Amino acid sequence: MKRVRCPKCNSYITFDETKYKAGQTLVFQCTECSKQFGIRLGSSPTRETQKNEHIRLKAEEEEASRKYGSIVVVENVFHFKQILSLQLGENKIGRYVQGTSINQPIETVDPSIDTLHCVIQVKQDKNGKLQYILRDGPSGTGTFYMNSILGNNERVTLQDGDIITIGATTLIMRCAEEN
Repeated sequence: MKRVRCPKCNSYITFDETKYKAGQTLVFQCTECSKQFGIRLGSSPTRETQKNEHIRLKAEEEEASRKYGSIVVVENVFHFKQILSLQLGENKIGRYVQGTSINQPIETVDPSIDTLHCVIQVKQDKNGKLQYILRDGPSGTGTFYMNSILGNNERVTLQDGDIITIGATTLIMRCAEEN
């Protein structure tokens, strides 16, 4: 089973690719928004089923979290939990909007989170120990570290378990496991 994404609403449609030949054009109608669109088999890659993709992505996230740490995102209004695996360099955190250039998107409907709200820089010191440095994006509603708002040029070094609040969403810092 393969799946394709509707170009209008981003919902997935699953189909059995074994019933069709490479190069054949298929036309789909989205059940969510009624958009009609076509694909050509063999000319563009199809995605794995959502269950298989979820299992693979979860394993990749766990590996990355062990290596560089992660942020646990708890959306306070709906109690929806996400885990963002951090990477070396700048981790630009903000609200997911299609086409943005952030590398750590939060899937939320919270309008008080900007598309680029804050940045967590992950770097190694001279001894090879990871450091986590937080700064505001700058954002419209501000970034709060342990209930104190960060100034425009203020930087804070994060420790495991530190609380960051952006909009109506809480982020919990999880540092990488020490070897």
